[in-house]
Amino acid sequence: MLLTRDQILGAKDLTTDDVPVPEWAPEDAPNKNEYVVRIRTLMATDRDKFEASTVEQRGNKTRQNLENFRARLVSMCIINEAGEVMFNPKDIPALGQKSAKALGKVFDACQKLNGFTEADVAELTEGFDDAPNGGSTTD
Repeated sequence: MLLTRDQILGAKDLTTDDVPVPEWAPEDAPNKNEYVVRIRTLMATDRDKFEASTVEQRGNKTRQNLENFRARLVSMCIINEAGEVMFNPKDIPALGQKSAKALGKVFDACQKLNGFTEADVAELTEGFDDAPNGGSTTD
């Protein structure tokens, strides 16, 4: 059956998932595995922003921007109980200072929930050459 414009625009297609992150539980928590973060699927515009953030333009040179790659995606996916994104771009450096194991766990869940394939990640992280073009002009 062919979808209508109203059906497409009215579809509730943004889903969430809870990810256990015992590494971030309070130190005195009796059962650290009960502590979770809620992540959401990105809107298409958010995914475009994330993908665009992996490229940096300096003058006429384009290069990869992988700084805080994982923290950037996680910051766009973690939401609070009201469904609002909890972090803003200023929080990304602090998220990047968290445990690689814990952040990686949430990052992997964000990738899976948002349909990022290994090929997508490879495409975002390849094809750039920061080396100068052409041969050397010095001996």
